Amino acid sequence: MNAIVIMAKAPIPNRVKTRLTPPLKPEEASLLYHNFLLDKLEQVKSIEAHRYVAYTPQTSESFFRSIMPPGFSLISQKGEDLGEKLSNVSNGLFAQGAEKVVMLDSDTPNLPTDPIREALSGLDEVDVVLGPCEDGGYYLIGMRSWVQELFRGIPWSTADVAKMTVKKAHALSLRVLLLERWYDVDTIIDLKRLKRDLGQPAENYFFCENTYRAISSLHI
Repeated sequence: MNAIVIMAKAPIPNRVKTRLTPPLKPEEASLLYHNFLLDKLEQVKSIEAHRYVAYTPQTSESFFRSIMPPGFSLISQKGEDLGEKLSNVSNGLFAQGAEKVVMLDSDTPNLPTDPIREALSGLDEVDVVLGPCEDGGYYLIGMRSWVQELFRGIPWSTADVAKMTVKKAHALSLRVLLLERWYDVDTIIDLKRLKRDLGQPAENYFFCENTYRAISSLHI
């Protein structure tokens, strides 16, 4: 089977999108992220694969069940940092028989759908697929076997995450496919950019309708 996983946090004020506060209020930032999640679910449900949401904290299972469309399953994130969580999620899915695992962030609401499909097809030819973010992280990582080392010793939340991951993959003699760069929405500058982009014809991005409505109600 092919597995696509959305890595997600519960939209709790002061726990998500904290770099947007101020100028946003914590409740506005959490509602915005809630809409990011709704749009990512909408996007992924159009892709042929086994679909999952890997959620945190563990107490938020009922919330995620309330927003998931049919055809998704839930996985609880476990680990001390993002690396451990990604490693554990992918390890569990490969142990269940997955042949390809693609894990997505939930901070790129207008990411085009094509790179996600390209990740799945690309894993026919390579071992690792990475979707780099403009800030140095990545919005997607895909593998066709569990490689724990890819998630060890990475300086998470820095500009070196994608670069170090590629370096580790090459050191392990793994073939890597790099997808197009995209931007995640962490700061008010990112959010203003997203608002501008959503005002353009939706030819080169995914039109995230829920996020668009949420941004339209904000004074930014």
